[in-house]
Order: sequence, then structure tokens, then C-alpha cells
Amino acid sequence: MNSRGQPDTNRLGGLQTLTEGLGIALDAIRANKIRSSLTILGVSVGVAVVVLVAALITGIRTSVMSSFESAGPNNFFVTRFDFTSVRLVDDGSGRPPWWDKPELTTREAEVLGRLEAVDHALFNFDFSANFQFENERVSGVSTSGYSSGWPAYTDGLFVAGRDFTPAEVRQNRALVVISVGLAEDLFGQRDPIGRIVKIGSPFRGTQESFRVVGVFELTENIFSPLADHFAIVPHTAASRRLRMSDWQANILIVPHDSVSMEEAQDQVIAALRGARGLGPREENNFALLASAQLLDMFNRLTAVFFLVMLALSSAGLLVGGVGVIGIMLISVTERTREIGIRKAVGATRREILWQFLVEASVLTFLGAGIGMMGGWGLSEIVASITPIPSRIPLWAVFAALSMAVLTGMLFGLLPAYRGSRMDPVEALRFE
Repeated sequence: MNSRGQPDTNRLGGLQTLTEGLGIALDAIRANKIRSSLTILGVSVGVAVVVLVAALITGIRTSVMSSFESAGPNNFFVTRFDFTSVRLVDDGSGRPPWWDKPELTTREAEVLGRLEAVDHALFNFDFSANFQFENERVSGVSTSGYSSGWPAYTDGLFVAGRDFTPAEVRQNRALVVISVGLAEDLFGQRDPIGRIVKIGSPFRGTQESFRVVGVFELTENIFSPLADHFAIVPHTAASRRLRMSDWQANILIVPHDSVSMEEAQDQVIAALRGARGLGPREENNFALLASAQLLDMFNRLTAVFFLVMLALSSAGLLVGGVGVIGIMLISVTERTREIGIRKAVGATRREILWQFLVEASVLTFLGAGIGMMGGWGLSEIVASITPIPSRIPLWAVFAALSMAVLTGMLFGLLPAYRGSRMDPVEALRFE
């Protein structure tokens, strides 16, 4: 209603134009099924890829965040350098600038373990090894040399046996804790506790007998299938018996429950700087990494991946957009006389332009709807056959619909503009 209490003719006219445009668009689609289907297919493929990638990235990110939180949101670790911000810059020596940073030592781990804010300071380094029991052999097992108490940093539980003790670590005892998957491959249904396995490295040429003292199972998460075979030995045994290098060792820090991560980090930095004799103006020659930094690195990686996939999926939208131009130019040509009649009875250029833009947007909107259903179906299939809990975020739905409608309006603008500029007299003469 306007200020005089009468119907608002502009609003009614706009609504009528929109309704007529929708009706005409649906009639055109029904009249040109093959042509319209190809256009809708191009748009739906692009939208489906966008929705699927968004669902996968959201599911992976959620799983990664939950795995970090379950392992301890305040936990962090000390490394030789911050690998999340490493840049391979050659200073003329042929080696990156972080190469000469000092290695972390077991003595430094002991110093950090005595801090008031720290519950555990775990010395750790990783390597690959071969395991053998009688005639059963498993190669390339992800193995870690650890301090005692490592379950405080690792989310999981012992299904049998125990961890090795601090005394056993100091005594260089040949003990090993293995995963459930590795225990099944080596021992089958037999009890693995107390059995002797041979652990060797093809690169070091070493092989030693280790006694199994525990079987550990990680809490199920997105990384669980990738870590089906793993083993943990005392870091002293890994260094002395297997002669594994600890040049890339880390120190995993588990703060006390009553202490914040920031307070624990401050104490760790002060203790390490003191142990290494660093002056007030000297930079740290070590780095502290927390879950938030790893998540930030993960977000950067997935953002790049998403942009690449978005660019590839845009090809589908481009194909759909070209189809929109083609079908709309044909539609304008076929309805030239209709345009002339509408203009002769008072239709404005804006109304004609709006009519064809609505028709183009309907085509791409239908493609977006089909694409979203296809993307949802694919994400459900991925979730059912993989550990990735793919979830379609709300922003992906709005983004897909907006991209589709925008594609229709942009690519339909030229045909719509051409139709709106027609001279009514010339249009009426068209046969």
C-alpha cells in the first residue's frame, strides 16, 4: 500500500514480472529439454565439486581439531626449529639457515621435567624399523624412541601389558610396546606379552631382540587407519642398541592440570635459554609448537587446496555459463515477435531485461540444486567408506546457490540486454 492507502503498483508490477519470468523460464526449459539439460549439467558439476570439497575439508578439520583436543589442548612440544614457518633460503653454504641449530638432548628434557609447571617432559624421536617374530615379518613399522610416561601425550589405552618405567629407560632395557594391528600381524591370536621380537633397520644394519611389554591402541580418529602399525621403545635402546639418530628429537611437554599453557611455555623458554647460555639479546635457538600453530598450518594448506579445487570447479560453471549465453540468445531470437508485442503494449526495457535475467537465473539455480544434492550424496558415500566425517557447512550451501545465480545473471546479461534494446516495430516484423 502507498501513502494514500492504494495498492503499490510498482511492487505489484515487480512481483508480477518475477512471476511471469519464472513461468516463462520453466516453459522454455520444458520446450528445450536437451539444450536446457546440458546447461544445467554444467552448472551442477561445478556446484557439486564445491559442495563436496567444502564437506571434506570441514570434516577433516573437525577431526583434526578433536584429535588435538583429546590429546591435551595444553600440551606442546619443543623442536630444533619451527617447521611451520621454515623457508628454504640458501645463505651460500648450501644449507638452510636452521640447519646449524643445536640438537635437543636428554639432559635438557630432564631439566624441563623438573620445572614446577611441567608434569612430563618426554624425549622423543621417530624412525622406521622392521619387525620379525619366527616366520612373520612386518617391514617399515613407524617406531618411536620415547621417555617413560609417553601415554600422557598420546591419546589411547593399553589393551594388554604396560609402559616401560623410568628405571628401565635409564638401564637401556630392550623393551617394546606395539600397536594392536602389529600384534595381530606378528602373533595372530597368541598373547604377545613377554614374547621376543627382532627389531632391525636395513639402513643401519642392526638387529636386536626386544621383549614385548605392552599392546597399545590409539583412540579412533581420522589418523587411526594411517597408524595401524606402530611401536614404541625406550629412547636409550633406540640410540644404543639400534643406533638410531636422534638429531631431530623433540621434547613433548605435558603441563600440570592447574597450569596454563602460556605459563608452562614461559618456564620452558626460560629454562632452555638458561641451559644453553643465551644472552638477553640473543634469539631462541629452539622453537615451541602448540596445537593452535599446527591447526593454523593445516588451515593454510587446506585453504590452498580449496582454492585449487574451486578454480577447477569454476570450469564447470564456465561451461554452464556459456550454455546460458547460447540458450538465452536462441530464446531471445525465437521470441523476438513476443518482445515486440510486449513493448507495443507498454513493457519497459527494464521489464524485458529482468524477464530474461530471471530465466537465466532459474536455469543455473536448478543446476545448483541438482549439484548440491549430488555433492551431498558424494559426501555421504565418502563418509561411509572412509574415516573422514564429511559435513556440508551452511556457508557452502549459500556459496553454491549464490555462485549459480550470479553465473546465470552475468552470462544472461548480454542476451537480456539484446532483447531489451530491440525496436518494437522491427521486432513485430520478425517472422
